[in-house]
Amino acid sequence: MAAASGPGRAGAIEAQLRRDVALGCRVLARAGLVENVLGHVSARTGSDRMFIRCRGPEERGLLFTTSEDVHEVSLDGSGKLPDGYVVPAELPIHGEILRSRTTAGAVVHAHPPSVLIAALADLSLAPAFGAYNIPAMRLAMDGVPVYRRAVLVRRPELARELDKAMGRSSVCIMLGHGLTSVGDGVEQAVVRALDLDVLAQLTLRLAAAGGSAWRVPAEDLAELPDLGGGLNDKAVWRFHVARLEHEGLGLPA
Repeated sequence: MAAASGPGRAGAIEAQLRRDVALGCRVLARAGLVENVLGHVSARTGSDRMFIRCRGPEERGLLFTTSEDVHEVSLDGSGKLPDGYVVPAELPIHGEILRSRTTAGAVVHAHPPSVLIAALADLSLAPAFGAYNIPAMRLAMDGVPVYRRAVLVRRPELARELDKAMGRSSVCIMLGHGLTSVGDGVEQAVVRALDLDVLAQLTLRLAAAGGSAWRVPAEDLAELPDLGGGLNDKAVWRFHVARLEHEGLGLPA
C-alpha cells in the first residue's frame, strides 16, 4: 500500500507530535521531574512555530496532560488559543532556545529536586560512574553548565541569558529553579532530562555516603561506546511510555 500523503498525512504527523508533547509531560511527572502544574514541553512545528503544553480551564497537572492541552503558537507566544487556555509564563525558554538553535526540535523545562539540591549544595556533577548509565556519564564528562539566576524566565532577554549559559550543551541546570534540556525531538529532550536527573541523584547519594568524586579512568572510557539514539533515546522513551500504559496513565493511540 502506498504511503499516505497530503492533508491526511500532515494531520497524522501533527496529531502524533501533539501526543508526544503530552506524553513527555506525563513521563516527566511519573519520573518525579515535575510536580503538579509546574513544568512544560515544546516541539518545533516550523521555523517560527511550536507546539507547547498550555494550562487549561480545568488544569489537573502534568501527569494528566492530554493532546488537548497542547497548542500551536509562534515562538514569541502569539496565536489564538481555545477559551480558558494560556501559554506558560516561561514560554520564552522554549521560544528563544528554538529560535537560537535552528536544528533543535524540542525543549523541556522541569524541576527535579535532585538537580535543585545538588546545585544549591555546590556539588560537581562529575563522571563518577561508567557503564551504569553511559549517556548520563557523558553529560558529566562534557560538563553541565549552570544558569546562575534563580528567576522566573518570563522575558525573552532572560531566556537569551539562559541560552548563552547553556552554550553548546544539550542540558543546563537553573540554580534555585530546575533544568532545561534540548533535543532533536521530544523523545531525546525528555530522556536527556531524565539522564541529568540520574546524574544528580547519584551525586547526592555519593556525597551522603561520604564518597568523593571518582572519575572513570581513560582506558575504561575507551570501552564505553555510544550506543546510539535507538537505545539511548527511543528504547528508554518506549519503556517510560509503556510504564504509563501499564499503570493506566497512557494516552490513546
